Amino acid sequence: MASEESVSKESVSEEAVAPPQIDHVAEKKLVRKLDLFIIPIIMLLYLFSFLDRVNIGNARLYGMEEDLGLQGNQYQTAVSILFVTYLLSELPSNLVLKKLRPSRWISFITTSWGIIATLTGITQSYAGLIACRLLLGLVEGGLFPGAAVYLTLFYTKRELALRIGYLFVSAAIAGAVGGLLAYGIGFMDGVGGQRGWRWILILEGLPSLVLGIATWFLLADSPETAFYLSDEEKELMRVRRQRQAGQTESAQKFHKEDVYLGLKDWKIYMFCAGQFGTDTMLYGYSTFLPTIIKGMGKWSTAQTQALTIPCYCLGALSYVVVARLSDAQQKRGLYTVIFALISVIGYGVLMSDAGQGVHYFGCFLVAIGLYVACGLPLAWLPSNQPRYSKRATATGLQLTIGNASGIMAPFLYSSSDEPRYLRGHGVSLAMVAMAAVVFGFMSWYLSKRNDQRRRGEEDGKVADMSEDEIAELGDESPRFIFTV
Repeated sequence: MASEESVSKESVSEEAVAPPQIDHVAEKKLVRKLDLFIIPIIMLLYLFSFLDRVNIGNARLYGMEEDLGLQGNQYQTAVSILFVTYLLSELPSNLVLKKLRPSRWISFITTSWGIIATLTGITQSYAGLIACRLLLGLVEGGLFPGAAVYLTLFYTKRELALRIGYLFVSAAIAGAVGGLLAYGIGFMDGVGGQRGWRWILILEGLPSLVLGIATWFLLADSPETAFYLSDEEKELMRVRRQRQAGQTESAQKFHKEDVYLGLKDWKIYMFCAGQFGTDTMLYGYSTFLPTIIKGMGKWSTAQTQALTIPCYCLGALSYVVVARLSDAQQKRGLYTVIFALISVIGYGVLMSDAGQGVHYFGCFLVAIGLYVACGLPLAWLPSNQPRYSKRATATGLQLTIGNASGIMAPFLYSSSDEPRYLRGHGVSLAMVAMAAVVFGFMSWYLSKRNDQRRRGEEDGKVADMSEDEIAELGDESPRFIFTV
């Protein structure tokens, strides 16, 4: 009798939370449309952002240090100082994103950094360079966390890794295109009485200014206001949201209580620690790959730039392939750990006493794991935060703490360590290994919590709650199953 009652109770519970039906053919068509109107803009925004942030590495090869009279670690300071204001702006930017409207806010920060990046090309002193880098970080800081949260407004967690992955593809393209552009623009050395490095910064900054203005008109604020969606498609978007656990109408609004819950959740800080480790690799590799490769042999500047391109392309390709698998299988931790360890091996190869061909192969190994290890956790954490305010807080914290590694990374590759840069490679290796351990632990822990929830061990805390109250618990609901 008790058994029958239990089965009956369970079936009622399942019926109460059964997701609404959906037309999967129409959904696929809708997702293709979202990709067409959202992804190109988001990719271009991050491509230009990344290009304007790291092109100082290419400018270094064309006489910037000499012209500005930089000495000692002043170049490294100029690279890293950007991250001070960059970090301070990330979380606040995420918290005001919806209130100020994504199209308006992202347009404002993009136009602002386009102006600042362009004017960096006419700076005449070390102090001027520092001022430009601080201002650049202040306005650029909100883009990536804002873009990551923006994508969650339109895509489900089964689609998110690939779409966030496109941001890292943009970073890879920026690395490859940045080298090509720098090589081409370098021939303008002396045009208008200006050195090549100035033209690199000026001409690579102007597209951001144009894109910022266009974003005001092209970026929709939400599915409900998207000009490119029909009424039927907007209704389908609403059904898609309802089919995700915890994605209630109320959960999509800003609640200060959710912000506080995010600030107190230890799981979020574990993801932040892991992100710090992988981002150490991201910023060290992205900024100093031309310098690392140049130290392997007697390459010209043009040859050095050309040799960076295959590394970036392989990194982008590996991420796209893995992101598709990760979305389909809903496995984030497994792939994050595997590819982080591939990068660890790559740094081991770079530190080995071997020839330049072997060291160059090490660059490829690092690249294979780079974007996967950095990118998948940025889809993994928000996938486990169904309530908007906690999700925005979690992503803001993850990127703020992760990007703090950008302050440290430039000092790992000091000119005093050339040509092998053993200190930079060694610290990067250790940080990525640490990240692999953290993400491996979180995958195990979340799997354990899922098992407990499936066995009903957490049902006691919602015994006296209605279905609507349970749905409002977000990731704390025993009905919510974590992505692992």
